[in-house]
Amino acid sequence: MLLEDIKRATQNFNNDNCIGGGGFGGVYKGNLQDGDGFKTIVAKRLNSRFGQGEQQFLSELQILLDYKHENVIALLGYCDENDEKIIIYEYASRGSLDKYLDNASLTWVKRLNICIDIARALYFFHGGGGKQAKVIHRDIKSANILLIHDWKAKLADFGLSLISPLTHETDYVIDHACGTTGYLDPVYRK
Repeated sequence: MLLEDIKRATQNFNNDNCIGGGGFGGVYKGNLQDGDGFKTIVAKRLNSRFGQGEQQFLSELQILLDYKHENVIALLGYCDENDEKIIIYEYASRGSLDKYLDNASLTWVKRLNICIDIARALYFFHGGGGKQAKVIHRDIKSANILLIHDWKAKLADFGLSLISPLTHETDYVIDHACGTTGYLDPVYRK
């Protein structure tokens, strides 16, 4: 996608359109020209001073290009132009799960369905009977689970993910832990 089109969609990354941020940089809601109308999108803009960089950009992009599933946030495009690195996603109108955990509107039935949706995404990434390489997300948390209008859950944020070689069956050696501190496996804290 052209940088000019993304800037137009996000009103030049206007702070009023900023809907979040994290280790990657800012996340902006925008309206991208789509034929005769507009499509609501999310633009995740790399800011290298936030701690992640080009490697995480490329990792996320590779995974979203190669792995498509109904419970994984959809990649709509990307931009790598004029030192700008931006990933464009579908818009999840309800936002992230962490905003609802203390809210009575998130019934137990909805919670169960969200768990099932994310379990399906993880099953898909961990092999799921397919022939693709396995993906280890490494940062599963409620802020990385996005909800669309009908409460369907979609896994997002693959910048820290690892893709295992196809030759590995079940054993993985991870020599350094990464992710969000409160969500790390306690084994890695030793």
